[in-house]
Amino acid sequence: MSGYLGSYATLGLLLIVSVLFFVVAFTANRLLRPARPADPVGKRASYECGLDPVGGDWAQAQIRYYVYAYLYVLFAVEAVFLFPWAVVFDRPGFGIVTVVEMAIFVAVLALGILYAWRKNILRWTG
Repeated sequence: MSGYLGSYATLGLLLIVSVLFFVVAFTANRLLRPARPADPVGKRASYECGLDPVGGDWAQAQIRYYVYAYLYVLFAVEAVFLFPWAVVFDRPGFGIVTVVEMAIFVAVLALGILYAWRKNILRWTG
């Protein structure tokens, strides 16, 4: 299979084989499965570390956990961008433009943490 249409023929053959494999697998599954699967007592019961579950199934998580996680990820990822800059800063060709770009970047970080501090997001209430 060469030429312009050869690649399409290969793709078509692969598509036919994959559809055929899909149909054969699901047909074999339908033929080989039990007619009426067993549903023993307790099969669908909750299981927690070998003990019967205690309490309800509804638990609320406070939003401050998510806020702390979000702020950590935000500042950790942005801090990662400081390392490549620090590594290449002493190489020739990186002048005042690089310093200004990084100052803007750090200023945006500082504004973000200042905003979080002003809104008392960083204060842990027990």
